[in-house]
Amino acid sequence: VQLQASGGGLVQAGGSLRLSCVTSGITFGDYAMGWYRQAPGEQRELIATIGSGSTTDYKDFVKGRFTISRDNARNTVYLQMNSLKPDDTAVYYCNAGELRGIYYYPSRYWGQGTLVTVSS
Repeated sequence: VQLQASGGGLVQAGGSLRLSCVTSGITFGDYAMGWYRQAPGEQRELIATIGSGSTTDYKDFVKGRFTISRDNARNTVYLQMNSLKPDDTAVYYCNAGELRGIYYYPSRYWGQGTLVTVSS
């Protein structure tokens, strides 16, 4: 199983980035997918999820700025990030997991992380 995240980089505040996470070795359409981030010195936190039926959910601090989407034909999940802020600086990880009601349960399948740096 592989999850390959990409698309991070350095961007100025107010800018945009689109992260991608290509998966292999799993039946992608059977999994909910989640994007997490981990800032320096902080714990990894869930920021957005998308169910196998493409229902989405976001943490309040990214709602309205970030959009999660999936392309089952390409086994890929995306995170479109707009209006980026310096506080969004973190390593971003994708995960293939499970939704039970409104709760996302991560599996052991993680991408390697992609660094997003937002300058002020």
